[in-house]
Amino acid sequence: MKFVDEVVIEVAAGDGGDGCVSFRREKFIAKGGPEGGDGGRGGDVICLADENLGTLLDLQHRRHYRAKKGERGSGKNMTGHTGEDAIIRVPPGTIITDAETGDVLADLVVDGQRAVVAVGGKGGLGNARFKSPTRQTPRKATPGKPGETRRLKIELRLIADVGLVGFPNAGKSTFLRQVSAAEPKVAAYPFTTLRPQLGIVERPGYRKFSVADIPGIIKGASEGKGLGLQFLRHISRTKILLFIIDSQEEDIAGQLADLLGEIQTFDPLMVNKPRLVMINKIDLLDSELIAKQSDKTQWVDCWASAQVGQGIEEVLQRLEDMLFA
Repeated sequence: MKFVDEVVIEVAAGDGGDGCVSFRREKFIAKGGPEGGDGGRGGDVICLADENLGTLLDLQHRRHYRAKKGERGSGKNMTGHTGEDAIIRVPPGTIITDAETGDVLADLVVDGQRAVVAVGGKGGLGNARFKSPTRQTPRKATPGKPGETRRLKIELRLIADVGLVGFPNAGKSTFLRQVSAAEPKVAAYPFTTLRPQLGIVERPGYRKFSVADIPGIIKGASEGKGLGLQFLRHISRTKILLFIIDSQEEDIAGQLADLLGEIQTFDPLMVNKPRLVMINKIDLLDSELIAKQSDKTQWVDCWASAQVGQGIEEVLQRLEDMLFA
């Protein structure tokens, strides 16, 4: 299935129904009193979080949503029926923004959570509303009010416990395959991962947590270079950031500094998240070199190889302790 995480759509709530002009008709009474009912309220446009969805693909194919108009009022003081709501189903983790003003209208993170994004118009008043001591037979009724119309920006941000951060080819996808049942594409060239991937890690004691992998970050990702800017938002909700750094790079400390810099530029609050730093591909290093590197890199939390599984259990245990402490 194609992964779509951002669309712009147009929505229109239903107009209110018109009020009614009607008079009672009784035997021997030529013209009874007013009995025109109010019009029904227009339907709302509602966004609903649905855990069965994982992409905004449906919204890409349908860009216009309109709720039903409220029914016209009728005689005997009967109010018209409210118009049917238009329901837009989205994955949990979806942010809805007014495309014109930039105002956030809703942030739906839990299955079943809903938000009204366009309000239906009020129904018009029937002539029964205008009766007074000096006006016994009013012929006045008002039309229904128009419903709200909006252009909405719909943006999906994955909800995961752990977000993987690293440069292209650092081994993030290999790590995800090693620790979960997810099957992201793995190859020895940059940008193998072209869309976010989500995996579930199952631990002893029936504990489990989710891990999100995004395309590799490059310098300038926060300014739109590469694929980073498009997908950095998918790790903004994570509880922990796991930095995976290639042991074959000459400046390991510089890699971490560059990654932190891009994240801080994108969202300064993300840098304050709890983090774990893992040096990957240690199967390509001899033990003496690892020992020397360890003396210089006290900021590294774990040395591991996602390819062969070496040190991965320690990484998972550290993550588990951080999440369930």
